[in-house]
Amino acid sequence: MVSVKFFFPDSHDFVDPSFDFETEKNNEHRVIQRDDQYAHEIFTTPVYDGILVSKAIVDGITGVKGRYSIAQRQRFFREGIYRFFRLPKSYQTMGDCGAFSYAREYEPIYSIDEVNEFYENSGFTYGISLDHIIFDFETPKKKVTGEQLIECERRQEITLDLANKFLKSNKGLNFTPYGVAHGWNPDSYTESVIKLQKMGYKRIALGGMIPLKSHEIMSVLEKVNEIRSAESQFHLLGVNRLDHIAEFSKFGVTSFDSTSPLMQGIKDDKDNYHTRNGNYTSIGVPQVDANNTMRKLVASGSIDQNEAFDLERECMDAVINFDKGISSKEATLDCLLRYERLFNPTKTRLEAIEKVLTDQPWKGCKCDICTDIGIHVLLKRGAARNRRRGFHNLYIAYERLKQELKNIQ
Repeated sequence: MVSVKFFFPDSHDFVDPSFDFETEKNNEHRVIQRDDQYAHEIFTTPVYDGILVSKAIVDGITGVKGRYSIAQRQRFFREGIYRFFRLPKSYQTMGDCGAFSYAREYEPIYSIDEVNEFYENSGFTYGISLDHIIFDFETPKKKVTGEQLIECERRQEITLDLANKFLKSNKGLNFTPYGVAHGWNPDSYTESVIKLQKMGYKRIALGGMIPLKSHEIMSVLEKVNEIRSAESQFHLLGVNRLDHIAEFSKFGVTSFDSTSPLMQGIKDDKDNYHTRNGNYTSIGVPQVDANNTMRKLVASGSIDQNEAFDLERECMDAVINFDKGISSKEATLDCLLRYERLFNPTKTRLEAIEKVLTDQPWKGCKCDICTDIGIHVLLKRGAARNRRRGFHNLYIAYERLKQELKNIQ
């Protein structure tokens, strides 16, 4: 049976299960780390196969803010990854160094001993070798030459040398090692894979591919496949291309990681609520006293605060009543557009909002979030809703992945 596993990179993404969406209040007795829930706790079925955690995210480095407080970092190291995330043993875990965080440095900021200690003491299933990312990639119109090429070659050499030392130091440790292949074109990626396989790696992570277009990723995989050993398995770092799962599988890809579904739910301006049949635009109902744009408009005198508060409350009542079947689509749309003209007078999202209200996609979704909070999952309004919409997108992505894998059989 073909298997391609999805790892979700942790960035401290959790939600308060006790949040009241009508009163907009958290439980007064809430303790965030104890009571808030990760996506694998919110859903009754898995939405990913495992979690990826970067050392740089946990540690924090100079110039890059870590996501973990000192107390959280200490507890992570004390408890280990499974207990910290309350993660069932049926999930796998993967650690990496967070090469994006120190990409501007001349060399990686960690030692192999530090990386081994992080993986071993935290109880990871897999650990990715220390690497130095390459951002450049050749296209027919842009060749990598001169000093640019010299730097790419230097970083590739550093990564391969560290991979060799990492594998040798891995003897007797309890995690499975991955070597990292970096390159700036299909041939250089292939060269890295050849050398990693000769070192003895059976699992190889292909890095630096996040900026690449799908056809560029496929060109690398096709070339690498020519020299891939039968036992070699590839992990795509930061790549989410669900439409290409069949091709990925054919070329030896057995796993990938991505935050894309979550981040699109939180930040995307257009396609931020995903379904199996297409995407929708969330309905903007910003909070007057919490949204930065609204605060600036009020402070500058561009809008009247009392009028804004009244319209905001009217919109919230309208969408809640619409979801309950009390208010009509026309009345709800009219209210939303009047509020939109207040905070965004230069353009309208009338067509997108009308489509959401007409199709009511949340009512056709069986995920735990949509069945629990209804239309609130479509509201672009604070972390409680936005992050849940991102979690919903994880559910859809994982359902798509399962369907793609089923189609391969």
